Amino acid sequence: MIQPEHTQNDEPEPGETPKERVDRELGELFQGLRVAVTGVQVLFAFLLTLPFAAGFDKVDTLGRWLFFIALLSAALASICFITPAAQHRLLFRTSLKEKMVHRANELGIAGAIGLSIAMTSSVALVAETVINAWPAALFAGAVALTSAWLWFIQPIADLYRTQDVKA
Repeated sequence: MIQPEHTQNDEPEPGETPKERVDRELGELFQGLRVAVTGVQVLFAFLLTLPFAAGFDKVDTLGRWLFFIALLSAALASICFITPAAQHRLLFRTSLKEKMVHRANELGIAGAIGLSIAMTSSVALVAETVINAWPAALFAGAVALTSAWLWFIQPIADLYRTQDVKA
C-alpha cells in the first residue's frame, strides 16, 4: 500500500538532480515492467500453442471466443510492456527521457488492463471447458475483481487518501 510519506511526486529526492530523478524513475519503471512482461509472455506463449493441442477442436463457440479474447489481450499487453524498452533503445541519449517515463507509465497501465483481461478470459476458458459456463463465470469474475482491486482500485484509493492527508 502506498504510504503518504512514500508517494512519488515530481520533486527529486534530497540531493538528487532532475536528471538523476528521471534516471531513477525510468529504472524503477523498467524493473516493474520486467515482472509483468514475464508473466504475460508465458501466458501468451501458452495461448499461441493451444489451438494445436489435442482436443482443442472440442472447445465450443463460447470457449473459442474466450480463447480469442485472451490471445488478443495477451498480445496487446505484451506490446504495451515491451514498447518502453524498444523506445528506450531508439531514444537513447536524447533529451526525451522524461517523456519516455510518462509514456512507459501509461503503457504499463494499459498493459496491466490487457493482462487482467487475458487472465480473466483464460480462466473462464479453462473453467468453461472443464466444468460448466455458470461456474466459469464465477471464477473469471473472481479473477477480474481481484486484479481490478489489487492493480487499480486500491492504488487509486491510496492516491486519493494521500491527497487528502496533504490537503
